Amino acid sequence: MFDKLKALLVEEFDIDAADIQLTSDLSQDLGINSVELMDLAMRCEEEFDIQFPDDDIHEFTTVGDIVKFLENAKA
Repeated sequence: MFDKLKALLVEEFDIDAADIQLTSDLSQDLGINSVELMDLAMRCEEEFDIQFPDDDIHEFTTVGDIVKFLENAKA
């Protein structure tokens, strides 16, 4: 799941793959703002056929938070 999310981040936000770790902070480390976070959530919904609860999207602070959510949603 991490590798798929990493590929999405590289493709969508032109982030260097080497900079993306599970502990990477979406905002501080990767420079993703709140609008881009919404875009990422929509891409993940399309890619993984899941739904992000609107209130939960802004609770994600690290790449690992999103990976954990995706893994639980697909379980």
